[in-house]
Amino acid sequence: MLGDLDAHSIAIGHARDDPFRTAAAEVAAAWRDGGGVVTATADWPEEAASWLRQARRLTAYAPDAWVVLARPPGWLGMGRRLAASTDWTPTRTVAGSALADASVAAAGVFDGLRGATADGGTWYVRGRLLVTHPPTPDCP
Repeated sequence: MLGDLDAHSIAIGHARDDPFRTAAAEVAAAWRDGGGVVTATADWPEEAASWLRQARRLTAYAPDAWVVLARPPGWLGMGRRLAASTDWTPTRTVAGSALADASVAAAGVFDGLRGATADGGTWYVRGRLLVTHPPTPDCP
């Protein structure tokens, strides 16, 4: 999915839970192994006064794209802060499967956010709707 964005540099944002930290480290390693640049990595708590510090860290070096790995409760706050206070855009962002959730779409600020589902399908936000596509069967 990042390949579709023609990105060379990415910033990775993630929740502070161990599974998300691990996933972020794996994404960073794979991206670097492929010759890409990781401009920043930022984590955030599920609850915060404003998430402004984390939002600025994630967008400070103007990456070509962003990767976000989190659960909806923390992402809703962080994503709203990104949309309101930085030049972040959901159309240049790929998210983990945990964010394929109707509450993310309903927030109204994530139009264009996309990701893969846990079963290999894809999802994206269109307006306030979550659109999902099942995995494509392998052709014989």
